[in-house]
Amino acid sequence: MKNKLNENLKELGFPLMHKENDLDANNVLYEVVISKDMRLWNGFPVILANSVKKDLFDFNKTMEYLKNRNDKNTFCELVALSLALYDNLKFNFSWSKELYNFLNPNYKEKYKNYLKDLDSKKDLLVAKFKISTEQLKGTFRNYFLEEKVKLKELLELKDEYTLEFALSQVFSPKQKELFYKKLKNEKLTKTDKEYFSRTVKKKLLALANEELHSLAQKLL
Repeated sequence: MKNKLNENLKELGFPLMHKENDLDANNVLYEVVISKDMRLWNGFPVILANSVKKDLFDFNKTMEYLKNRNDKNTFCELVALSLALYDNLKFNFSWSKELYNFLNPNYKEKYKNYLKDLDSKKDLLVAKFKISTEQLKGTFRNYFLEEKVKLKELLELKDEYTLEFALSQVFSPKQKELFYKKLKNEKLTKTDKEYFSRTVKKKLLALANEELHSLAQKLL
């Protein structure tokens, strides 16, 4: 059972933690709650966020798994804690408000208290267990923010490819080489300088023309 839990946790972005199509995220969250393992509870906000992101989370289904009232309470506290953490770290998830509305007034009040405790860096109390504010934030940064870095790298790669493609439509390979050299302030030979001034610069002046740019946008 523990091995299966570890595999599922890995799929939801918290490796200790396969196929996504047979992954029951609600059951994973249920197992995390009943484990009373502080390492997993520290990772609950990561697992929850990734579950929602992958469209695998259903609040009511997770509640159905939790037969024990105390476990249901713990789950709601962990959800409230997670929402407070997202707000504290300025993660404005589009689904946060909808998830917040699943909580009853008691847990909405707990959310407010968690928010205050996160701001003051006090220990957080979940089902009478203490969770370190710094550990909670550190765990979230270590696992969830990795995804942001990967996304940023992917977008930068996409932007680089788009620029490369656009340059290839306008400049020959030699002209493109001179474009990059000039951009990096690299030293040009006398021949390169003459060629840049005679050919590349004229194309750049045309590309920089606002009226031409506006007309091109209209035509496209």
